[in-house]
Amino acid sequence: MVFLEECVTIIIGSDETISESIGEMARRFLDETLSYWQRWVSDLAIPFEWQDEVIRAAITLKLNAYDDTGAIVAAMTTSIPEMAAAPRNWDYRYCWLRDAYFVVNALNRLGTTRTMERYLSYLVNVVAGAPEGRIQPVYGINGRARLEERETDSLCGYRGLGPVRIGNQAYAQDQHDVYGSAILAVAHVFFDHRLVRRGDAALFHRLEPLGETARVVYDQPDAGLWEFRGRQRIHTFSSVMCWAACDRLARIAFKLGFGDRGSYWRGHADRIHAVICNRAWSEKKQTFAAAFDDDTLDASMLLLHDIGFLTADDPRFAKTVAAVERELKHGNYIHRYVAPDDFGVPENAFVVCTFWYINALAALDRTKEARELFENLIARRNMHGLLAEHINPHTGEHWGNFPQTYSMVGLINAAIRLSSRWDCAF
Repeated sequence: MVFLEECVTIIIGSDETISESIGEMARRFLDETLSYWQRWVSDLAIPFEWQDEVIRAAITLKLNAYDDTGAIVAAMTTSIPEMAAAPRNWDYRYCWLRDAYFVVNALNRLGTTRTMERYLSYLVNVVAGAPEGRIQPVYGINGRARLEERETDSLCGYRGLGPVRIGNQAYAQDQHDVYGSAILAVAHVFFDHRLVRRGDAALFHRLEPLGETARVVYDQPDAGLWEFRGRQRIHTFSSVMCWAACDRLARIAFKLGFGDRGSYWRGHADRIHAVICNRAWSEKKQTFAAAFDDDTLDASMLLLHDIGFLTADDPRFAKTVAAVERELKHGNYIHRYVAPDDFGVPENAFVVCTFWYINALAALDRTKEARELFENLIARRNMHGLLAEHINPHTGEHWGNFPQTYSMVGLINAAIRLSSRWDCAF
């Protein structure tokens, strides 16, 4: 065994002449890197509590962004399995529109307006290129639409748990929640006065075709938020996000002074809301179900208040949270669903779902429980303060692609929600 007894600098790069000593150059690079991130962090709006945790999550979110276009990837890796017993291995090095609402909320709360504007610009470009108001769930970081999925035989996979996939076939799926996700995110440019590029009539009219699609497909089967490959249903979350698309278009229209268009979109939003309340509510289980005319549970129903579909004091929201607790909570973690899917019964908990549960508890004034669960979850981060997509509820082991944007954004949003206010902290 060989041990280093002095400082050694190793440089990996192109074959070009170095005009200074390797040691001096490495120290300069390190100093410049530290200075860059110290300046960047100094501009963040962070909560009083859990500052280090939020800073690490914010840096990770920034590093998951592609500077050339503003796109933010779901994770930096491909094919780390969601669990050991099934080939749930996917390529996450792309930009999912379903993340948009959560990512923009986090960036807005952190005050990272430049990163937020770059990301919103990417979303607007995607919308501009959408044929007839139809957008797909996921795009390449350069806006590429076709992401054909294939398996490579030359790599054995993480811990030998293949397959290793390149590309993601989800790009070809129908996932109707994307219309609400995109409009919820882009709505910020119409209301946030800090932004350099503000929303105008032209952008509003560019968004309207997405709303037209949403009002038509809200009660049609799709693959859903969780991208089921073997079945389609009328997923409640997809329908709720179609409602959100119409609801936010109404708000934007009234903001811009377009009363007729505002009334038009408000009418569609109200109609969709009524249908969802009628067909997605399970009298048997006293909860909003995963799909229309169904009784199974889905953790995305925890978002009904955050999205604005239900008020926090609506009894149906508290009952839905209670149903999720009964069926999807295992120990300190929330599973996204427990019904068998294309690969059997899920084994591990989806990290961001526990953050959604924490936010739901906070909305119901169950703050003590929310804080305890939050402390437990952030204690499961690795030594670098990062979270993967899944956690084994029994061992605490991380599974799935890493670091996961969804998980880090969930941490940021929950920390800001739960933290003591600065003016009351000391």
